[in-house]
Amino acid sequence: MEGRGALSEIEEAVVPTGHAPELEREIERVLITEREIQDKLRELGEQITRDYRGRELLLVGVLKGAFVLMADLSRYIHLPVETDFMAVASYGAATKTSGVVRILKDLDHDVEGQDILLVEDIVDSGLTLNYLLKNLRGRRPASLEVCALLKKTGIQRVHLDVRYVGFEIPPEFVVGYGLDFAEKFRNLPYIATLRPEAYGDV
Repeated sequence: MEGRGALSEIEEAVVPTGHAPELEREIERVLITEREIQDKLRELGEQITRDYRGRELLLVGVLKGAFVLMADLSRYIHLPVETDFMAVASYGAATKTSGVVRILKDLDHDVEGQDILLVEDIVDSGLTLNYLLKNLRGRRPASLEVCALLKKTGIQRVHLDVRYVGFEIPPEFVVGYGLDFAEKFRNLPYIATLRPEAYGDV
C-alpha cells in the first residue's frame, strides 16, 4: 500500500518542526509529515470526486479527532457537499479503547436516502467505527462508506470495509492532526508518537 511506502521514507523524521515547542518536547518520532498528509488527502479527494460525481454527498465527521481531517479533505472534494458531525466517547485519557461507545452528539438532520461518507481519523480496534456504521445503517441512507486517515495494522477486532484509507501505520499510539492524548497535540500538523514520559501515570 502507498501509505506503507511513505512511512518507510520518513522514519528518519525524528525532530519535529517547531510548530509548538512546548508540545514537541514530548514528541518521540514523526511518522507522517504535514506534506505527506496533504498529498494523500488531495489523492483521496480526487478519488471521492470521481466516485460521487453527479450525486449529493454528505460528509459526517467523527468528533473530536476528525475535525482537522474533515476541513482539509472537504476542500479537496470538487463537488457540492453537505457536512454534519457526530461525537462519541470511547477513550477518555487512556491510550487503548475501552470498547464502550457513547454518542455525545448526534446528527442534526435526517439522513434517510442520502449518500454518506463517514470521515474518521483512525481505525484501530474498529469497535467504535463498527458501532457508528450499525447506527447509521439503521437510518436508511442511500449509501454509506468510510474515509479514514489512518488504519493500524493487525489489531482490528471486527472486520470493516473501509473504502478510503490514507495510511496504514504500526499498532502504536499516535497524536497530531486532530489526534490527541488527554486533549493535547490535536493542533500539530503531522502524525507522531510520544515519548514514554509524556504518558505520566496514565
